Amino acid sequence: MAKSAKAVDARHYDVIVAPHITEKSTLASEHNAIVFKVAGDATKSQIKEAVEAIYDRKVAKVNTIVVKGKTKRWKGRPYTRTDMKKAIVTLAEGQDSIDVTSGI
Repeated sequence: MAKSAKAVDARHYDVIVAPHITEKSTLASEHNAIVFKVAGDATKSQIKEAVEAIYDRKVAKVNTIVVKGKTKRWKGRPYTRTDMKKAIVTLAEGQDSIDVTSGI
């Protein structure tokens, strides 16, 4: 039996959590780079496959960063925020940029 296209899309949406919109990521978008928050166990090849499937753009390279959670205090007791994995996706030359501010 063949897999349905809906099941494949759900897997891609599990890899890419959300776009990461900051001043620095907005400046990177001028150079065909988009920053996404991704799942902690996602690999570069999975991220590339998900972006190409969801946004229908050709990806040139993917760089990943694990941002360690900050130590904070609440009512005098310390706690640690969760770690976050980000992916900087660079699109191939000649590809239109992705507008992450609009819905998918």
